[in-house]
Amino acid sequence: MTEEILIFLGGFGLLVRTVSSEFWRRPFEIRLIIEQIFHVGSRSLPLILITALSTGMVMTLQFGIGLAKFGGAPYVPKIVALSILREMGPVFTSLMVAARVGAGMASEIGSMVVTQQIDAMRALGTSPIRKIVVPRVIACLICLPLLAAIANVIGILGSLIVGTNELQLDPQFFLLKAVTTLKVSDWTSGIGKCVFFSLFISLTACYFGLNVKQGTKEVGLATTRAVVVSSMLVLIGDFLLTKLFFILF
Repeated sequence: MTEEILIFLGGFGLLVRTVSSEFWRRPFEIRLIIEQIFHVGSRSLPLILITALSTGMVMTLQFGIGLAKFGGAPYVPKIVALSILREMGPVFTSLMVAARVGAGMASEIGSMVVTQQIDAMRALGTSPIRKIVVPRVIACLICLPLLAAIANVIGILGSLIVGTNELQLDPQFFLLKAVTTLKVSDWTSGIGKCVFFSLFISLTACYFGLNVKQGTKEVGLATTRAVVVSSMLVLIGDFLLTKLFFILF
């Protein structure tokens, strides 16, 4: 177990170094980046909308039922809005993207390794990192913060629906309390986390995809590992980034 962790950390670090050197090299692969933005952003949007809506509704119901016993129902908009912007929106969005996009990236790149497409690119003098990894990293860096911002809005909308129908709160009162509670630092901390989460997801998926060696059977294992490891990095990174952003803001 320890050996596997050390191998992953070493290989991951080498991949980060290589991607960093290729990231700013021109000309940029605009067509490949746009294609990956479509795969990461557009196709993930329905899943993110459903997750955010249900999260906002469930949180409001749970907090509302608990606080109503003590007359604290009016505080629900503040609690839910702050929780969604700082934690639930970015984290749940990242976990859904890791499950869907991370698995797709790892399986796609792993299949390219098995069918020797990566070796063919190297033989032709083309960098696989530049053609395959960098566009996916850029697409995640662009799409994940945008998806999280949309998830924040939809989550608060779901909270508003439950708050007005189940808790009998006035819609204007609900929105006023939610908006006045939130600060710019709440938005920036949540979106800032997504920048790091996007790197965790894309680089981890590409790493496991590129390291497939023993045929199609290992493609499935690489896909599973990519989802598990990227999800763990998101959850662990969330704790560390939360402490960092509390210090900074």
